[in-house]
Parts: sequence; C-alpha cells; structure tokens
Amino acid sequence: MIRHAAPGRINLIGEHTDYNRGFALPIALTERTVAAFVPDASDRLRVRSDAADGEADIPLDTTPGGVTGWAAYVAGIVWSLRRAGLPLVGGEMSIQSRVEIGAGLASSAALECAVLGAMLEATGTRLHRIDQARIAQAGENDYVGAPTGLLDQLASLFGEQGKAVLIDFAAVGVRHVPFDPDASGVALLLIDSRARHSHASGEYAARRAACERAAADLGVMSLRDVQALPNDRYARHVVTENQRVLDFAAALHDCDFKRAGGILTDSQASMRDDFGVTTGRIDLIADTAVKAGALGARMTGGGFGGCVIALVRAEDIARLGDAVRHAVAATGYPQPTIRQTRAGPGAMLMA
Repeated sequence: MIRHAAPGRINLIGEHTDYNRGFALPIALTERTVAAFVPDASDRLRVRSDAADGEADIPLDTTPGGVTGWAAYVAGIVWSLRRAGLPLVGGEMSIQSRVEIGAGLASSAALECAVLGAMLEATGTRLHRIDQARIAQAGENDYVGAPTGLLDQLASLFGEQGKAVLIDFAAVGVRHVPFDPDASGVALLLIDSRARHSHASGEYAARRAACERAAADLGVMSLRDVQALPNDRYARHVVTENQRVLDFAAALHDCDFKRAGGILTDSQASMRDDFGVTTGRIDLIADTAVKAGALGARMTGGGFGGCVIALVRAEDIARLGDAVRHAVAATGYPQPTIRQTRAGPGAMLMA
C-alpha cells in the first residue's frame, strides 16, 4: 500500500494575488489529507472517503463532467495526469482527512496533492514540485471548474515546519521565510467562523474576471505590472496586497510581529472595502480580535466565509478568545472554533 499525505494551508497574506501574477505568503498546516492507494491492473480508480458515503468509480479515461462532487477533485488528477501524457494505474484508494472542508484552508488542494503523490509513486514517476502543482491546478481548473490559482497547491507541496512559503507567481518561484512567532511570545490563532464557502461558486470566478478586465483597461498583461495606484477598487486591492506581502515578509525577517500584525489588519480592510470578499460575520470576528488585543487579524482564503487568522501575544490568547465568542454569541451566529496553529511540513510519502 502507498500512503501519501498533503497538508491544507493558511495564507498568511496575499489574497487573490496568485491569478494576478503577484505575491503570496502561505504556511502549510499540520493537519493533512492522506491518500492510501493499492494499485492493480484495472482501468479505473475506486475511491472512498471518510468524509462521504459510498464509493466513487473513476475510469482512467475520465473527461470533465464525468465525475461530480468531492470525487471530481480525484478524477481531475487522473484526467490531468493523462492529459500531460503521464502514466496511470487503476486501483483502490481510500481518503482520510483532518483538513476542515469549506473553511478556506485549501482542503481541495490537500486532497489533490495527496492523490497526485500516491499516483506518481505508484507509477514511479518523478516530477518537480512546481510541475506537480500545475498538474493539480489543471485538474481543479479544467475538470472541476474552479478557477483557482497555484497558491494552494504550492503551499501544500512546498510547506516546511517553522517556515512560510513566499511565492512569486510571475516567475513561479518559491523561497522560504522563517515563521516562528512562538519564539517571540506570539501565537497565530485560527478562528473558524463556521460559515462555509466554495471556490466553485460564482463569486470567486467573478472577482477573477473583474481583475482581468481591470488589467485590460490599464493596458497591462496582469495587475502585477501596474505601477501607480489604480482607481479601480479590485485592481487597487491587488496592487496594495502585493506590497503588503513583501512588507510582511520583511517584518517576519526582523521578528517584528507588531508591524506584521498591522499589515494583516490593513489587508483585512482592503479585502472588505476594495475587493468585497469578506462577510459581516468575518468582519465582526476580525474587528473584535483587534479590539481585544490582537496585533492584527484578517480573513484567510478566497472569501465569503471560512476563517480569520490573528497574531496575538501569548498572554492575551484567553481574553481574545472570550471576547470573540461573546461578540459572535450576541449576534446569534454559531460559535466559532479557536485554536493556535503553526507552520507544518509539506506533502510527503508516509512510511
């Protein structure tokens, strides 16, 4: 049996910048998805998941539309590998995951990268991790129909314990930045609003299309190439967010978590006011966290639900948690879950 694991991710900063050829700075989560694969000589992949009932039957010659639901992400990998001319084998696969679905933590990329790793291992195929990310992205874009960028797959594949992954999407380059807030008496909190979202929904695609129109109006190939601050609010978010990513990475280099927190809060305001991807519940959580002493807080992920991250001094964790729970309870929303998290390792073959 082949067992391959891949983590979800938290994007520290750099939202909706990936498909605009900009910058982002995610970390891999310690929570991961595991694909256990027993290959055979058949022409199909039979897949079960601990998150769903029944078995999905995926022909190795599947085409977009042939498989729907959660199994489409698995089928997308099969289709993408075949389209790239890479070998395939059938077999039995089981999926187990600790990455929360719909929370903005890249559960789909974790699934894709775990399945991809298992399939590559089964055929003895060696691919650079950037090429693996492209295979996984193509499956999600062209088979599932979710127009995501490379951020999630690169974070899952390149994650390292105690480090963030600085991604340049123009060059498709990766370098690691130390991320160890614990050493400075600071915690990274993950606050799950329990409002679920889906990248396959229309809002994400609409924002991407708006960015493409803005780039065309400004006469550039992508918003990465814009020099002056644009009037278009979608373009303004992307341009300023790119600079925030670089500033945040510099703050981490200096272990200046107070400055880093302020940049998170600025990013939240930009996503709320310019890009329009937050929600009332997300705004309430982020604002309350800052008022309760967080160094900074922002939504993480594509938007319209999911999670908020906050940098907070260790001694303020309990007070912040109480304040957020109280504020959310007063609105009648479901209680959020709050936990401390850290940068974990990327995708790997398991013993």
